[in-house]
Amino acid sequence: MAHPDVQDSRLVTLVQEASTQGADPLRELLRHTIQQVLEEELTSFLNAEPYRRTDARRGYRNGYKPRVLKTRVGRLELLVPKDREGRFQTELFEKYQRNEKALVLAIAEMYVQGVSTRKVKKITEELCGLEISKSQVSALAKGLDTEVGKWRTRPLVKRYPYLVVDALYEKVRHAGSVVSRGVLTVTGIDEDGYREVLGVWCADTESAASWSEVFRELKDRGLSGVVYVVSDNHRGLVEAIHRHFQGAIWQRCQVHFIRNVLGRVHKKDRKRVLALIREITGASCLESAHNRLREVVTALEQTHPKVADMLDRHGEEMLAVYALPAHHRRRMRTTNMVERLNEEFRRRTRVIRVFPNEAACVRIVSALAIEFTDEWTGRKYLDMVEDDTTAEKSRKDLIQTSEVLHDSVLSP
Repeated sequence: MAHPDVQDSRLVTLVQEASTQGADPLRELLRHTIQQVLEEELTSFLNAEPYRRTDARRGYRNGYKPRVLKTRVGRLELLVPKDREGRFQTELFEKYQRNEKALVLAIAEMYVQGVSTRKVKKITEELCGLEISKSQVSALAKGLDTEVGKWRTRPLVKRYPYLVVDALYEKVRHAGSVVSRGVLTVTGIDEDGYREVLGVWCADTESAASWSEVFRELKDRGLSGVVYVVSDNHRGLVEAIHRHFQGAIWQRCQVHFIRNVLGRVHKKDRKRVLALIREITGASCLESAHNRLREVVTALEQTHPKVADMLDRHGEEMLAVYALPAHHRRRMRTTNMVERLNEEFRRRTRVIRVFPNEAACVRIVSALAIEFTDEWTGRKYLDMVEDDTTAEKSRKDLIQTSEVLHDSVLSP
């Protein structure tokens, strides 16, 4: 073991060299520290320092294997020490990147089940540092499934006034065929303004029955205090929202609504129509938004009757956000807050392409959701404090919006 002063000197030199060469000193320092942890781990495992003879030694060193660890400061290229018998397995990587283990496991399952390609095998070996066996897959699955299972069934002890509900579709092998499955997610914002993914589910379709099962499970786990839900306008989803969260305001995602509108407009006219709709969504208050909506409907009746009809019948659905405090509206008028989450889901699932089963799909998406929830706990998403005047105005807007939407929200 080097003297502390010598160690400190080496670290200072390391940081200075990294700065001189244009590298990130913090990342290089972290890489050096983790490398030392790996060396100490093997020393403890063998019960002997390098090149030291002792009767207590339990084996011998046998070179290194490269491994990349993704951290908050970037990718760290490490050398994992090996023992001659191949019994040593570092615990370091078990403490990092739950989502990476899920990815490795999903790929490994394809390989073990004989549905993979040489490319999949190569990816597996690069990620794991060795070829995956059935026993290794089983051990990895057991530990990760236990952790994911506890997270998916954890009690919800806080109140969540706001929910953001979304879904994406993935390919899954089922009964010898490849089918599309919906991956349903629900994200909540608690009374302190912090975000949290409340759960992940896999379903055949986004039917009212599928979403009802999701909401029923959430309420069984303790979900309460919901006053506002934002989602797209999938009919089964909207029906389930109104059935299970009676009295809560439903906001149709403005981005999805605008896309639906522009899909009915010729390309050369989209810029004008978009500008008109943004005048509605950018209004300062609910009354102003209603007035502008009526004006836009009138302006488009002759040139774009389909768009005018859609705005007339469903335009109110994207104005529910005015029931919220003004400083919440920008972030709560769409489902955009989960877009980064979905991007991360897709970035990982693109590598897999087709999941071997639903369990593998739920596993990796849940693991990613856990990672994001952990990150979100460090910062507030919304400031939930408002003064008395603002609170009273929000209450009045809530009542007005509820009355307006009551009869129109589920109209065909």
